[in-house]
Amino acid sequence: MSGKFHHQDNHDTLPQSSYSNRASTETDLFSDIFTDFEPQNTTDGSYRGTMAKIKATELHYQEVFEQKLAEANNNLKRDRVKVRIKQTGNSLQLRATLPLKPGDRDYSGKSKKQYDLSLGIPANLEGLKTAIEESYELGKLIARHTFEWNDKYLGIKFREKNREKQPPKTIGELLDKFEENYYQTRKKTITSQNTFANYVSVIKRNFSLTTLASKNNFESVINSTRGNKKNELIAISSVLIKTFELGFILDVKRDKVTPKFREIPNDEKIIESFQLFEKFALNRKNTNHSDATDTWEMWRWVYGMLATFGLRPRELFVKPDINWWISQQNSDRTWKVDQDTKTGYREVIPFVPEWIELFDLTNSRSLFILEKKISQIKSVQHINWMRRDISRWFKKIGIEFQPYDLRHACAIRSHLQGIPIKAAADNLGHTVDEHTKTYQRWFGIENRKKAFGEVIGQKSLIELQKNEILALRMENEKLRLEVEKLKLKQVDDGKII
Repeated sequence: MSGKFHHQDNHDTLPQSSYSNRASTETDLFSDIFTDFEPQNTTDGSYRGTMAKIKATELHYQEVFEQKLAEANNNLKRDRVKVRIKQTGNSLQLRATLPLKPGDRDYSGKSKKQYDLSLGIPANLEGLKTAIEESYELGKLIARHTFEWNDKYLGIKFREKNREKQPPKTIGELLDKFEENYYQTRKKTITSQNTFANYVSVIKRNFSLTTLASKNNFESVINSTRGNKKNELIAISSVLIKTFELGFILDVKRDKVTPKFREIPNDEKIIESFQLFEKFALNRKNTNHSDATDTWEMWRWVYGMLATFGLRPRELFVKPDINWWISQQNSDRTWKVDQDTKTGYREVIPFVPEWIELFDLTNSRSLFILEKKISQIKSVQHINWMRRDISRWFKKIGIEFQPYDLRHACAIRSHLQGIPIKAAADNLGHTVDEHTKTYQRWFGIENRKKAFGEVIGQKSLIELQKNEILALRMENEKLRLEVEKLKLKQVDDGKII
């Protein structure tokens, strides 16, 4: 051939620049879709709040996908490619006018007909890349009049049959591509990386990597567990199944779990336990245990911050704004929680302001050690290690409660302080419902006695004041009557008042 093609009209000609521009077009089309996206901040750190944030991210992804699909079709039209891409359910199809399919006929006598070609392309951004490539390839065949019906364009049923014959992938094979697929529809942040790391950890702990990823195998492992472990496994397995579109839904039920009651430390216990850090360090002073001698002040500072502000441990380690913390402009002594944490940015007011001084929370040495530790953080895993180190230190020095109990103590304290529930909930970074559940769950008999005592005490004081006021009124009335009597007596005596 001479290199020239015979065409029915000029519209069958594909500009030479259209293919050379495709690389740059696709680069622009599939740049990071989450660059300017921030899911709506929520103060709800519960499962419901997390799911709301995930839903917002998924909706954003779908909006961007639809936008990119429209852009792809506009580019095809601009390049005079006679193919369009359409979405049908969870798949993408190529729409084009083609010669009649073998065995097909057009009753109007035409030799061509519009077809929607199903090539097994998923309706996601990676699938859209494939659909664009296939559209340009099909466009070349149409323009050159070399299109033929073959297994690729005819054989969707054949491919589906072959797919059914293929054995399901193993858990290990899914995990190899889990991260790549997971972040196709999610923004990569410190929070999402931590969530993903937890997913992988749970899957590896509960499944053998050689286990086939089948419905029966998932359900068998899940049903062998109970309580919170089972519920967590259901949620994470469902994410894995959805991410890889495995084509089945788990037929399992979540367990109803009632948290065990535990005694939340009162203020006296919290202050007493704060002293244990220095006692521990003094007892270990003559040892070469660098962790005990060099970092105990930082961990004591962490303890004090958790007790004073009711923070989640991670909220001290993710990009802490130390400059603001020690700034003279920080007159309200607030702690700024970074955007990349569980419930986003918030400014936290101390529940017990006097503890800032009592616990020496602006101590420069403690903050220097913290900055040094933070500078060594290279991944989400390092943050998780620091979070676990808090619990280890509690055990090491003999503290009888858990780090998170300090947060629960702030929720209870806020109620006893009379702080409005909405204000306290926002300060802690969760919803009013979650806040109410927290202090109701851990309130305890002693705190109830205290709450009742304060209310009754306030009522008694009010009653006392009312009685005093009444007594004063009676005294005033008595004095008034005495004055009236005196006036009458003076009139009777002939004196003019």
